[in-house]
Parts: sequence; structure tokens; C-alpha cells
Amino acid sequence: MKYQSTITGWGEFAMDFLNPTANFIIIFNEDAPPELAEISFLHTKSELKGEPKPGDTFRICDKEYTISDVGWEALNTLRELGHCTVSFQGRDTVQRPGVIELIGEPMKPEDFYVGGKIEIE
Repeated sequence: MKYQSTITGWGEFAMDFLNPTANFIIIFNEDAPPELAEISFLHTKSELKGEPKPGDTFRICDKEYTISDVGWEALNTLRELGHCTVSFQGRDTVQRPGVIELIGEPMKPEDFYVGGKIEIE
């Protein structure tokens, strides 16, 4: 397992990006600054034990995805802050350096729950 953490909650506006146009979420360690916590899914701190790469499995709240691309900055911010943008657009390449792009059925607001796992292997 390269990464494993547990969702502890989310901010008031975290679900706003789960729409057909944007179709992404922002994750952050649970000690995120308040202005970032209000737009993020918060999770327990965890050590990044290996770099996520295309072909790896990404699980969130029991849904499984295949990583298609990882932005260079996502590796740094996930390691340091538990932070990145998780995109469900299924693109072959990321559009921004802080993104992990996933292939699979997009998440819906009702798929998320406190205690859900975020895992990369």
C-alpha cells in the first residue's frame, strides 16, 4: 500500500466541484487551514510510502479507480500536506500539476462518508 488514510469530514463547499463540468474533489489533511478546509475532503495524516503512478489503483469510499496520470506537484503536496486534486474526468494526462487523474465512474455526493478510506496501491 502506497497510501492509506481515513476521511474525517469535509467542508461546506467540498461537494461543489462534483458536477459534470468540473468533476473533481480536493483532499487535504484534517489540519488544513480553515479557508482550504471549507472546499476540501479532510482525512487523517498518512505517510506516502511510494509514488502513485499510472496503472496504480486508487480507492475512495469503497469505489475503485485506475490512475491514468499524476501531476508532478501532486506528489509533493500529497507527501507534505495530504493534499491534491482528484479528478474523475478520465483523461489520459492531467491538466494541472497538482492533479491525480482517475479512470472510472465519477463519485457522487452520496458516495462519501466519514470513515471512508483513501487508498493507493
